[in-house]
Amino acid sequence: MQADSAADRRRGLSYALAAYCLWGGIFPIYMKLLDHVSPLEIVAHRIVWAIPFAVLILWWQGLLRGFTRHLRNPRTVALAMLTATLISVNWGTYVYAIVSGHALEAALGYYINPLVNVVLGAVVLGERPTRLQGVAIALAATGVVLMTVKAGGLPWISLVLAMSFGTYGLLRKTVPVGASEGFTLEVVILAIPSLLVLAFLPGETHFLDNGPETALLIGAGPLTAIPLILFAAGARLLDFATVGILQYIVPTLLFFCAVFLFGEPFDAWQLVAFAFIWTALALYTVTLLRGRRGARPALAPLPAAAITPGSEPECRR
Repeated sequence: MQADSAADRRRGLSYALAAYCLWGGIFPIYMKLLDHVSPLEIVAHRIVWAIPFAVLILWWQGLLRGFTRHLRNPRTVALAMLTATLISVNWGTYVYAIVSGHALEAALGYYINPLVNVVLGAVVLGERPTRLQGVAIALAATGVVLMTVKAGGLPWISLVLAMSFGTYGLLRKTVPVGASEGFTLEVVILAIPSLLVLAFLPGETHFLDNGPETALLIGAGPLTAIPLILFAAGARLLDFATVGILQYIVPTLLFFCAVFLFGEPFDAWQLVAFAFIWTALALYTVTLLRGRRGARPALAPLPAAAITPGSEPECRR
């Protein structure tokens, strides 16, 4: 199955859009409800409570029995340890940004992230954009530069978010494991460090203090699992640069949350940058909606060696 077929692209686009809307629109509001809880505690609970949900998904998809074979593959485990480390860094930084009132910095980081993906896709995967896509990338880069200049430099939150998730997406695309199995493998690897954090976290913990707070911490598990599985499924069915451009949905929704819900300032320069980025997204969407049958692919597909037969994910909902 080729990653650039029409059916795969439509399915991948649906998965990616669902993941990005959850990340950008729902998750910031959810995390803001926990802004009095330590980000380290929140991330640890996200990982611990994602495990039963991930196992349930494997059982539902009929993949649970064969999951242990991945634990016996040293290369797969090694790659999963790398992706697990990267995604835990990304989770922690994102949660910190939301609960500490730096949602706009997080948005800037995710605006930069797709540009990082395009660079990684060109350098590592040999993907090349068409002329129209090149214009879209240039417009997006202009918007990011305007936002960066206005902010007086790139804050560490933005840099860490962009680099950690960009590298995670690249490595995750090459791991020969399906979306659900890969996510389960990552949270299983992170389970012991998370339990140690919860056991020895200094200061007051919030779990079991009251019903609503405990429910929010537990609910962070499935809210973590669902979009990441959807993202992994979409990333395996779309070319890398397409995934990168679509990721502008996340910071745009996060930007709206920061300005209209969290009360962070929004000035004219930010509006101009925002317009550049959305124009870029509109141009790139045109290339996605054009008929591709008989046409040259917009970007080189993922090399066949990177896709193991039978590993294409099925994220049925």
